[in-house]
Amino acid sequence: MFVIESKCERGFLLLIVAAFLLLALPAFGQQDYVSQFDVYAGYAFLDSPAISLFENGFATQFGFRPKTWLSAGFDYSISTGNGTLTPGLLTTALQQALAAQLAKLAAAGLLPPGYNVVMPIHSRTQTFAAGPQLAYRHFKHETLFLRPLFAGAIFERATPQPTDPIAAAIATQLAPSGVKTDTTWFVGVGGGFDILATRHFALRTQTDVVWDHLFSDLLRNGRWTVRFSVGPAFNFGKNIQH
Repeated sequence: MFVIESKCERGFLLLIVAAFLLLALPAFGQQDYVSQFDVYAGYAFLDSPAISLFENGFATQFGFRPKTWLSAGFDYSISTGNGTLTPGLLTTALQQALAAQLAKLAAAGLLPPGYNVVMPIHSRTQTFAAGPQLAYRHFKHETLFLRPLFAGAIFERATPQPTDPIAAAIATQLAPSGVKTDTTWFVGVGGGFDILATRHFALRTQTDVVWDHLFSDLLRNGRWTVRFSVGPAFNFGKNIQH
């Protein structure tokens, strides 16, 4: 069973609070113009508490609206940052092999007293996702939206950055080429809101939570990742409001 860490919970809480604040705003009539397409680009961060990985980056989206309340779209993000691996995150087989190696070093007097293996990593992550989005357009200048379920692929390139000779030897075993890459599927949910400055321009704020199991040959468990993103959205195409 996986538990979303406090940062994940705070992200959802902020989104929920923002949504209620928008619901509390006076309505000045429903939106009379809803474009057929929208495109978004802005700042994004990924937070994976299980491996202490925090990455800053960029996200972009393209959406098609067959209905005023329904969109279908594609999403891409890229981000980089630093995290930490510890033995407890590894598969059982790797933990046992590592413990045996450390025991041999200790018996030979080569292991410093109280030594703990900690492996800093630098990561670059790319995500590709698609799915439906439901919109609530009761307010003239605000649109609330929900992504009930979306799926995609995540590609990650991790570079170990050992800080001592023992960690360096372990890193060579885990990633002989100096880097470790993996691609896998993920599923997630999310939502957010647009503040509509004009018919064609909005400020978008959104939060998504996804689950994946990258590097399953090394890591025992999958992980939850929160993505927060904010930036401008542009609406274009014919008006589909009827």
